[in-house]
Amino acid sequence: MARSQSPQKEIIIPSSSEILETVTSPSSAEAGASLYDRDFCQWISVTVDLLQENKFAEIDLEYLIEEIADRGKSEKHALESNLRVVLMHLLKYKYQPQRRSCSWLTTIREHRIRLRKSLENSPSLKPYLLQVFAEDYDDSRKLAADETGLALDTFPELPIFTPEQALDEDFLPE
Repeated sequence: MARSQSPQKEIIIPSSSEILETVTSPSSAEAGASLYDRDFCQWISVTVDLLQENKFAEIDLEYLIEEIADRGKSEKHALESNLRVVLMHLLKYKYQPQRRSCSWLTTIREHRIRLRKSLENSPSLKPYLLQVFAEDYDDSRKLAADETGLALDTFPELPIFTPEQALDEDFLPE
């Protein structure tokens, strides 16, 4: 432990190994539960410290691998969610011109920004966006029908927008 002397009291700063030892010693009620299960945020903190200290043997690789894989899934889920919102609002914009609003435009812009940032941070998501575009368009048709009260067949079955148009900050359908 590192010790720091001050005129009033001594401050003890534990190392990550000492934190790991403390937090991995469960109470009797927590016996058998891993740090990952007991305190996820603490598990992240300890894991980062262990990585930075090159203490790879002490890292719970099973959970680390799971979290990294889940992060990739989360990024893909967010991309699809934002794409569906853009497509749904573009459909509403096209098929309900009398109801166009600043709110719709703001929603389109906000979710395009999110898409752009996702693709800037992870360019490898672009092929995934292209792969799921038609399916997300179909989901967006259904959402637009539900939200507008218009019949589902009002909205064409095949995508009427391209992926490029969905991402283009200046594109709005007429």
